[in-house]
Amino acid sequence: MDTINTPNILAGHAVQIAKELGAPAIIVSGDIDLENIETEIPIYYVTRRQKSIIDNLISDTTDEGEKLKKIIEPINRETSGNVRYIEEAAAIEHIIGELEEGTIVGVIQTKESSAIVIHEISQSPLIRTLQECEERIEPEVMRAALTIAFDIAASGREGHKIGTAFILGDTEEVMQRSHQMILNPYAGHKDEHRNILDRMNWESVKEFALLDGIFVISEEGIVNAAGRYLDVDAKDIGIEKGLGGRHVSAAAITRDTFAIAVTISESGGTVRVYMDGKELLCLDYIERPALRGKSQY
Repeated sequence: MDTINTPNILAGHAVQIAKELGAPAIIVSGDIDLENIETEIPIYYVTRRQKSIIDNLISDTTDEGEKLKKIIEPINRETSGNVRYIEEAAAIEHIIGELEEGTIVGVIQTKESSAIVIHEISQSPLIRTLQECEERIEPEVMRAALTIAFDIAASGREGHKIGTAFILGDTEEVMQRSHQMILNPYAGHKDEHRNILDRMNWESVKEFALLDGIFVISEEGIVNAAGRYLDVDAKDIGIEKGLGGRHVSAAAITRDTFAIAVTISESGGTVRVYMDGKELLCLDYIERPALRGKSQY
């Protein structure tokens, strides 16, 4: 009797669904290879460590209900985690301009289960956060700031993880409520050399992210200052416990001004967005997916 090739069947159906939906991409999470599947639809691969559900079972469990519960709960957690992983990967690729908006087909393969998921990029929390910010910051500026933030979160600088913050918009108020910790490296430079909409300037931003302090960036994307210290009262700022002074002050400045803050945690590469003193988004660092046939690393 021939062995059923479940991964191939799953992959074939995923590609067919993607064609029918006009999906701009297929994103694969888990140990499944679509290399032998012929399609013009871009296929991205994301990596994620999987923990076997067997690890969650107790060998001497005799109650069938408890045994079933120990199987179902890890499956639900694992599947939910992979779905979120695919959604975040799709949103990040869309923000940095690698993926068009539309319906993404995701393929999930774990040690114990497989699934096909459908995800509408426009419904991503990350995309909705961008839309909330559009009333204050130009969408292109917000996208550029987040793209730089993702890059810093992923690779740090000179082999070391670093943390920093971008304060976007309401520049005059932010400058009045802050002071330089060091000489401003952007002082006296032409606007074209300080504009984050120009990718040629991203390396200097990442280089100056090594400095203590934060960046102040205008609504149009002009970096007014780096190495800035925020003079704010962080009283009554309700953010996650354990976050450092950079996050607290960044959240506080958005409470006291119309600015939006993007922070990168040094410890774990987590990117957060604050507005009106509240956290709008928290995105843990994930490796950018590799496009089939190409390396993005």
